[in-house]
Amino acid sequence: MPAELTAATPAAIAEAITLAVPVILGLQEGEARAEWPYEGVYRVRGQIPIGYRVGGTGIAAVALMRAPGFADDAARRDAVGRAARFVCASTAHPLMSHETYAGGYDVRGWGYTYGLWFLLEAQAAGVLPDDLAQPARDATAFYLRAIAQTEIPGVGGWSYSRAPGRDRPGPASPFMTAPTLQVLFEARRRGHEVDAAIIERGLAVLERGRTGSGAVSYAVGPERPGRDLTPGAVGRMLATECTLFLAGRSSQATVRGALDAFLTHWGWLEARRAKPGTHEGPYAIAPYYFFYAHYYAAQAIELLPEPERAEYRRRLAQLILAVRAEDGSFNDRVFPRTAGYGTAMALMSLAMQDAPAPARWEALAPDRPDTSQPAPTE
Repeated sequence: MPAELTAATPAAIAEAITLAVPVILGLQEGEARAEWPYEGVYRVRGQIPIGYRVGGTGIAAVALMRAPGFADDAARRDAVGRAARFVCASTAHPLMSHETYAGGYDVRGWGYTYGLWFLLEAQAAGVLPDDLAQPARDATAFYLRAIAQTEIPGVGGWSYSRAPGRDRPGPASPFMTAPTLQVLFEARRRGHEVDAAIIERGLAVLERGRTGSGAVSYAVGPERPGRDLTPGAVGRMLATECTLFLAGRSSQATVRGALDAFLTHWGWLEARRAKPGTHEGPYAIAPYYFFYAHYYAAQAIELLPEPERAEYRRRLAQLILAVRAEDGSFNDRVFPRTAGYGTAMALMSLAMQDAPAPARWEALAPDRPDTSQPAPTE
C-alpha cells in the first residue's frame, strides 16, 4: 500500500474526474486528431497495431462521454465525433480484416471489442454527427461479425495470443473473453442479433477458468485448468466473476470474494505499475493489468448489495487517487501516450456508480435444451 492515501471524499473524486477530462482531450493525436492509441511493447512492422489504436480510442471516447457535463461540452463532443470517424473508417484497414485473420499474436480483437463498445454507447446516446449514422451502423455490424469470426474453434472465447492458423484450436484468454462477452451482451440489449451459442461457449470458458483456489487461469483450453496464483489473477478474477454474474452464473458472494482478493493483493499490482517488461515474477503480473483490474473492481462494487457499496467505493477511490500524477493523469505503462488509456480507465472507475448498468445475458431456461455446438475445427 502507498505510505499515504488521499482521503476519498466526494469532492476529491469529483475533482479527479474533472481534471482527467482535459488530460484525455490533450492526448488525442493523429493527422485528424482522432485517436488515442494504446501503446505497448508489441509492434507490427514497427508501428502501433491498428487494434491498439482502435481499442484505445474507443476506451478514451467512452470515458469522455461518461464524465459529467458531456452534453454541454463542445470540445468533448467534437473529440468524440472525430474518434467515431476513425473507428468507423478503421474497418477498411487491411489488418482489421476478420477475413485475413490468421491467428498468432494478433491484437485486432481488442479493436473489435472496444470499437464496438464505443459505437454502441455513442449510438444509444445519440451523440454522433448526422453523416455518421450509416457508417456507424455499418461499422457496428462489421465488429459484430469480426468477433464471431475470430472465436477460437473447438474451445470458444477469444485470445490475442494464439497459435498460427485461424482454424487451429487453442486456449482462450479470460482477460479478453470477459470484456468481449460483456460487449456482446450490450449489443443484444441494443437490438442487434447475437449468436447465443457463441455466448454460451464463451461463458463455459470463463467457468472452466476458475481454479480450486478461486483464482482464474491465464489461459483456458478444453479441460479445466490447474493451479494459478491469486495475486497475479485478481484482474481476470474480477472481470470473469462480473461477467458470469451478469449471465446468472456467479453470485454476489463470489464477486465479493474476487473484490476482496483484489484489495488484499493490490500491492502486487502496484509493484508492477509503470514498470518495464510484461509478465514478471513472482506472479507474472503485467503492468497493463493495473487499470483493467480497477475498472472491473469498480464494476464488481456496483453488483453487490447497495448497503455494501459505499465503503468499497471509498477504498477503491483511495487506491486510484494514490497513483494519480501531478498533472491529473494516470498511467500504468512506461509509454507516455498510454496515459490516455490509463486516465480513461481511472475516470470510468471513479464514476462507475453513475454509469449505465451493464447489460445482462439471459441464461437458458431449465426446460430449454442447449443446442449449441462447438465451433468447427476445420
